[in-house]
Amino acid sequence: MKNQLATRDFINGLPKAELHLHLEGTLEPELKLALAQKNGVDIGQTTIAEVQASYNFNSLASFLAVYYPAMDVLQTEADFYQLAMAYLTKAHQENIRYTELFFDPQAHMARGIAFETVVNGFHRACVDAHAFNVDAHLIMCFLRDLSAESARQLLETAKPYQAKILGIGLDSDEHHNPPLKFLREYGEAVAQGYRITMHADIDQVDSIQHIQQALEIIRVERLDHGTNIVENPDLVDWVAQLKIGLTSCPLSNRLVADDMKDQEVLNLIDHDVKVSINSDDPAYFGGYINDNYEAIANANQLTIDQVVTFAKNSFETAWISDVQKATYLTEIDEYVENYLKD
Repeated sequence: MKNQLATRDFINGLPKAELHLHLEGTLEPELKLALAQKNGVDIGQTTIAEVQASYNFNSLASFLAVYYPAMDVLQTEADFYQLAMAYLTKAHQENIRYTELFFDPQAHMARGIAFETVVNGFHRACVDAHAFNVDAHLIMCFLRDLSAESARQLLETAKPYQAKILGIGLDSDEHHNPPLKFLREYGEAVAQGYRITMHADIDQVDSIQHIQQALEIIRVERLDHGTNIVENPDLVDWVAQLKIGLTSCPLSNRLVADDMKDQEVLNLIDHDVKVSINSDDPAYFGGYINDNYEAIANANQLTIDQVVTFAKNSFETAWISDVQKATYLTEIDEYVENYLKD
């Protein structure tokens, strides 16, 4: 029965973790407009339709040109709380049981918002999400198109708030910003006790070299996106042996590529690489996590067993204890068993 095709109904109820989600990328047009009006920020749009029309891009660079200015509407701790809580409520509806959330404090500090305003708002939402059974944690990202010194200063600023931050990530424009640029800062982050991951966006200049730096020199624990690793079978074998997770985002992949990179994902799964499915910046790319699961499942006629592999990979590569992993994996098995009985 596990060979039957996975439907949206099955996906909706499947317990899952989300490991690649940018909180700033969940800013839906309705909330953006409401916050702009509340805070007196002129965003150049006065209707939801106009905001939706502004979410128009055809490359990573053009996406970022829309993405960063949109953050101007986030001004107060309550704004950051409201943004995170809107996502976490949606996560509960999509049966996300555990999530690790990227946020970009440098982008906010550069426009005069205090670090504590950002992290306290986001963290308070993570705490409150426990009330509806979503376990949420924060990953603080370095913006890779800023200097390494800026990243070092961010680590210093974050020290009093470290208990509220689980890990360190690296995002934004990858061109001319290789992982080695932040070697020293990542070493310091590990020394301070942070978990570490890093974006390796699809089809970038020097993609495979950047992946190699991230894995072999910086020694990240996960790789975000990262499907260009298929270009190097030796690295594929290595991440499979080390059980390093890759966080794929099918719908957002279509921004950079002509497809969802689904064939690369399935190839990696066939080589026992622990790829999970995630939503990246869902307000901008047209779908939350269940939409991403459904897209790759429908395009490839995936079975229940295949889709379950993605969900299990998400928990197995999450930064949680072995006991927590075992509990979530049992939850998945019980869900599948009960689903197939009906």
